[in-house]
Amino acid sequence: MSQKKELQALAKLFFKLGSIAFGGPAAHIAMLEDEVVKKRKWMTDQHFLDLVGATNLIPGPNSTEMTMHVGYERAGWKGLFVAGICFIFPAVCITALFAWLYQSYGQLPNVKPFIYGIKPAVISIILMAAYKLGKKAIKNTELAILGIAALVACVFGINEITVLLVSGFLGLAIYTLKQNTNQLNSFLPLLFLQAIDPSKITGLKIFLTFLKVGAILYGSGYVLFAFLDTELVANGLLSRQILIDAVAIGQITPGPVLSTATFIGWQMHGFTGAILATLGMFLPSFFFVLLLNPLLPRLQKSLKIKAFLDAVNVAAVALIVAVCFTMAKDTLTDWRTIVIAIVSLIMVFVFKKVNSVAIVLGGAVLGYLLTLV
Repeated sequence: MSQKKELQALAKLFFKLGSIAFGGPAAHIAMLEDEVVKKRKWMTDQHFLDLVGATNLIPGPNSTEMTMHVGYERAGWKGLFVAGICFIFPAVCITALFAWLYQSYGQLPNVKPFIYGIKPAVISIILMAAYKLGKKAIKNTELAILGIAALVACVFGINEITVLLVSGFLGLAIYTLKQNTNQLNSFLPLLFLQAIDPSKITGLKIFLTFLKVGAILYGSGYVLFAFLDTELVANGLLSRQILIDAVAIGQITPGPVLSTATFIGWQMHGFTGAILATLGMFLPSFFFVLLLNPLLPRLQKSLKIKAFLDAVNVAAVALIVAVCFTMAKDTLTDWRTIVIAIVSLIMVFVFKKVNSVAIVLGGAVLGYLLTLV
């Protein structure tokens, strides 16, 4: 097949997936495996699994980066960009529409009761994400201790990037001690991003803030909200209600959950803010996949990199749990929100097959009904 036809096939497939892929990264990857391996036979099961494992070696949203890897495998760097953009584009457009509607009508009385119920429901979804990630991330006693230490650091207000990097280096140090070697790999180039201070709402600050997050975001897209809570909410640039509502938007729209960057950027600086936040969030993923895809076979064999990322993943789970504590403190303020939270937690942890979209919509309806009491 010619490259032009390959690109057209990639564009058609990933635009479709970007328009219908609900349910988060795990669901996205399952749908992608069905399309790429079973239906089209573009690659073997083993090669697909190798690519899934490879996405854990680099920052960014796993399912989005998987689309980029598949695009690169089929049509080189052009395929990478076509696949990634076509997967992201529908979600960004839908999210932008929600952002405009929210900004225009979100404060009207007939909308407030629904938003009121969404917030406690969202907390239950994030807790379930933390639970699932935690089960995978905590592989041994050392990582469990690291996770607890990271959670304590987050609760006491230590910067989230510092927590991730320190955890990563501690995990690497533990591995090195076990192997009786003195070699350490350096991730210090990421530290320059630490200096970005979003003290004013400008287009450049929005872009740099989301670029920083996109460049160091490991694990689930829910870690994004932990970062933004520190970067934006703590600095008074965004209300926690908008952040929680952004999580809900991520659940009821298809495609990558990180498209909520579009929603948040819009609330901060209108259409321009939405574009800049989106670019900042996703540009690092394109760069990392383009740079590292040819090197992935060797990187997957590096036990030191694996040790670093294992520790970072545990710290990322701690960030999610810490931000849930903060959200719960601000959200569960009366018996109605507590009831919604309990019902949502039961649905999430007992009836595990219930889709997160249904949880969000159910919370909205329950919130509306309880406000009538």
